[in-house]
Amino acid sequence: MSLRNAVQLITYPDRLGGNLAGLYRLLDEHLADALGGVHILPLYPSNADGGFSPLTHMEVDPRYGNWADVERISARFDLCVDLVISHISDESPEFLDFLAKGHASPHAELFVRVDELGEITLEDLAKIHIRKEKEPFREVQLASGERCRVWCTFTERQIDLNYQSPQTYQLMERYLAFLAARGVKLFRLDAFGYTTKKIGSSCFLVEPDVYRILDWFRETGEKYGAEMLPEVHDHISYQYAISRRHMRPYAFALPPLVLHAFLSGNSRYLKQWLRMCPRNQVTVLDTHDGICIPDVESMLPETEIRFLIDEVSARSADPIMRRSAVNVHSVGAIYQLTCTFFEALMRNENAYIAARAIQFFTPGIPQVYYVGLLAGCNDFELCEASGEARDVNRHYYSLTEAEEALQQPLVQRLLALMRLRNRHPAFDGRFELNQSGDASVIMAWRHGEHYCRLCVDLGTAQAIIDYSDLEDQQVKQLFC
Repeated sequence: MSLRNAVQLITYPDRLGGNLAGLYRLLDEHLADALGGVHILPLYPSNADGGFSPLTHMEVDPRYGNWADVERISARFDLCVDLVISHISDESPEFLDFLAKGHASPHAELFVRVDELGEITLEDLAKIHIRKEKEPFREVQLASGERCRVWCTFTERQIDLNYQSPQTYQLMERYLAFLAARGVKLFRLDAFGYTTKKIGSSCFLVEPDVYRILDWFRETGEKYGAEMLPEVHDHISYQYAISRRHMRPYAFALPPLVLHAFLSGNSRYLKQWLRMCPRNQVTVLDTHDGICIPDVESMLPETEIRFLIDEVSARSADPIMRRSAVNVHSVGAIYQLTCTFFEALMRNENAYIAARAIQFFTPGIPQVYYVGLLAGCNDFELCEASGEARDVNRHYYSLTEAEEALQQPLVQRLLALMRLRNRHPAFDGRFELNQSGDASVIMAWRHGEHYCRLCVDLGTAQAIIDYSDLEDQQVKQLFC
């Protein structure tokens, strides 16, 4: 069954309502008509990286709830979950068995054993796309006393999986089948670019190897009635490659382009992208990660990227830096800007609603991050307490706090916009980008006699929607 053409929510299992039961209560009592789907970030037992170091994908961390809670959500909403395909926890049963039995372990081939790859020169190391301030290897001691190195791109607790081994594909299919049986319709393939290991290359998005891996996930997902959403922050061409392979790419270029349009008062670069963006994408303005810069490095001039970085950095936590100097441009080594989207727009309520309207009119299925849904501001207290810059956009909302935030006039305006996006038949038709000056954006959808058009003035941040009424087909107007 295909995904509904409706807005989805992105949320952690414990940061909106306290746990999965609290999340369902909010969905049921306040958001049922505003959402068609829910993306729950990792809900598995994990020992690092905010849930992205799963011990297994076949258990729910008991702090969040159980599979009955998950299935209650998937029975009413299209469910998206993360499939962490690049690595597994060092406390997983498979890795612990490898430590205990060494090469005799039935799971030994799951892991990239660095010393078996041959000589790795300093020149080779310099090419590897890394995510920390050291080489991506970890030395471990087996129960026999033997020492060996395994590949770990992210933290020391996250051990990379070996996609040269059939065992890895068997494990992934077991996870896919299990989760699809719980009602999952969309799998976010986390960090898939790091699945390719070839010494002498960047070991990141190595072509054509990476597409063979993605094709396997798409074909296997189809067996279980699920779609794939590969996650990568890099040149826009990778999103087109994903789209051509009948998977859903992320519109990661949209957040910085929309921000740039409002902060500069110029829609030129945003409209260039809207003319050519993949039509089967998933659109976002915010996620659990920051606002990523690599996604627009081929679309915004360096001077405009620097302008955007300077504008947002003044209101954000510390930016996250690139960990490889191989492709550093003159704008610097900044990878992500950590800031809530509302804060990035200087808490301008009209600009925020207009930005969401642009997102909802952009081709694709929209996803709204839970902090963005509640028009959240930067949580510097959480960020300072955890030492994680991205936590500035990862506030914990209790059930009571979330219910109160939902009553804010700004959030009510956003919910009204989401309901219109979900119910109007025009969005099942054809996208149009209308002629406009650089200080405005005009976007429309048409399906038979149904019509919906958005006009945004970047100077005043005013957004107006003209739409055909579902009852009498008369044109009506909504001031967002």
